[in-house]
Parts: sequence; structure tokens; C-alpha cells
Amino acid sequence: MKKVYSVKDIDDLHRSSALGSIPADAVITPSARDRLNELGVQRARRTDAAPASASSAGGVSVDERGIDQSVRANSPKADLERLFNSPAVHELKEQICDVGRRLWQRAYVDGNGGNLSIRLTEDVVLCTPTLVSKGFMKPEDLCLVDLDGNQLAGVKNRTSEILMHLSIMKAQPKARAVSHAHPPYATGFAVAGVQPPTCMIPEIEVFIGRVPIAPYETPGTPEMGLKVAELVDKHNTVLMENHGVVSWSNTIEDAYFKMEIVEAYCRTVLVTTQLGVQPKQFSPKHLKDLLDIKQKLGVPDPRIGLKECELCDNDEWRPGVTCAVPAKGGESTSATDPEAETVVKAVTDEILNRLKG
Repeated sequence: MKKVYSVKDIDDLHRSSALGSIPADAVITPSARDRLNELGVQRARRTDAAPASASSAGGVSVDERGIDQSVRANSPKADLERLFNSPAVHELKEQICDVGRRLWQRAYVDGNGGNLSIRLTEDVVLCTPTLVSKGFMKPEDLCLVDLDGNQLAGVKNRTSEILMHLSIMKAQPKARAVSHAHPPYATGFAVAGVQPPTCMIPEIEVFIGRVPIAPYETPGTPEMGLKVAELVDKHNTVLMENHGVVSWSNTIEDAYFKMEIVEAYCRTVLVTTQLGVQPKQFSPKHLKDLLDIKQKLGVPDPRIGLKECELCDNDEWRPGVTCAVPAKGGESTSATDPEAETVVKAVTDEILNRLKG
């Protein structure tokens, strides 16, 4: 089997001045390839090499991440352990731990909340463990499971919410990585049952789009996973009623980026509604321009192709109400009405007098 070189391998070879010893047919992980470029090492591309997804002469199929695609959930235990402990998978473990730290540092998770996963092969998935803070995870804490949630490798028990991740991966073949957390602003929308409005900030329109709400089901149950999975064919980010947020992508970092985007957006929308004015929206024409950009980037959106009159439909959006007492004459003004102030003062004085009595 061809040797897989990770960033650590490249650094070790660089320290020992042995970068020239890398075989021409070696499998270099993307991060390791970037490190070689940083070091100014150019490796000739083999003209006879098969594509990353094609099988080699030895019958081993390796993808662009350096993952052996021939390993299945029913493979011998030794093959599963070899995959689980391979340099390419170790690099993905480090990525998961890095994202876990970012989730924890931003207070998107607390206690041992949140979970992350990456699909390695057709029916083998790498995931976070249960009862471990995402801010302090180590690569050796992670687990290997099959698409039914059965644990295949790892010293700690897999996350209790893995069934949701697996339901998403089954329903959406492009979902190679899933991130679930409880960012407070977006989760606030989920608890209120309020779908975030559209046509307010360009970034969320381009990278996410509409964010639906999946009905509540008990965490960790198959029912919860199915409710979310019903939405992932058209949406890459979903609010989970009375629970949190889940996002998927091709990489765990991009799934995390979507979590950041939706949280920042919900925070901005909430702040806007507290300013006492009706939030401004850009026009359907401007949204159509953004959807055109999105289409060129290859990001799907169910709104692509809709007429302008069908876009920016926020009929169900009801921002927080700001109470204002109109001045005499019925004209609305931001100035304080003296008569209203007198009434408020009288009521306040009466309450205080009764409390003293």
C-alpha cells in the first residue's frame, strides 16, 4: 500500500533534511501538499498516476484527502483500526478538535454540548465522543461509527446525537461533514420558533440562504434526525426548534463557517429590532443579483429561478414591538409625551407608597 504523508510527516522529514526521500507515487494529504509548497518543494506530477478516486494496482482506492475508500464498516477489525489510526484520518481528527475549540471559545457550546462528524468512506464516519467538552478534545478522544451508529473504533463512547448526523449524510450525499452546536442568538430564534428574515445581509444569502426550523424531537432519537434530514436537500443550515443549529458541508471547517454566519446574522437581526425602527431590506432585484452570484459559485438554493415578486417574502417576520405613546394631535414622534410621563410618574409613586405602607 502507498504511504500517506501528513503535515507532521513533512515537518519531520524537513527537520531531518530528508524531503527528497518521498516516493513519487506517495499519497500527499492536501495540508501536507500546502506545507511542501510553503517550503518551496515542487514534486513532479506522475503522468501515469490514476486519479485520486481511482483504484491503484494494489486494489486500494484513495480519495483526495488520502483516505482509503476500500474500507467498509464490515471490513476486518485490523483494517478499521488501520484507517482510524492512519495519518490522513489523524489530520481530520485535528481539524475536528480545532473546530471544537472554536465552538467552545465563541460560546456556541457549553458543558459537553455540541457534536461534529466527518464521513470517511461509504459507510464509515468519524465523530466526536459523548461527555467531553469540545474545547478540550484530543484526537485520541474521537470515535469511528457505521451509518447505523454502531461504534467501530475509539476508546470513548460516540456522541449520543450521531443518528442526526447520519440521517443528514444519508439524505444528502454532498454532506461529508456535519456541525451541531447551540449558538445563543440563532438558538434564540429556534426557541422562539421564528425563522430568520431574508434580504437584509448579503453574506447569508450567498453562503446559506433561507434557514428553516425543524420541529422539536427528543435529542438523540431517530425521530430528531429524520425531522432535520427532511430539510437538507434544499438547505445547508437548519435551526432545531428548542434545541440549536446544525449545518453541513464538504469539509468540517466550512460546516463551521456556516454556523458562524447564521449566528452573526441572527445577532445582527436581533440588535436591529431593538433600535426602535423597522429593519430595512434590500430589494428582490438585489437578492436576484446575489442568487446569480450563488449559482456561479455552484451553491444550490431553491429560490434560484423564482420571479422577483416571489423573493424577499417575509410576511411571517414580526420584529419586536417598540411601544411609543403618540403626542397630542395623534402624530407619532420620538419625543417623550409630557402627559404620558405624568401618568407613569403617578403610577410609580402609588406603587412605592403601597410598598412602604
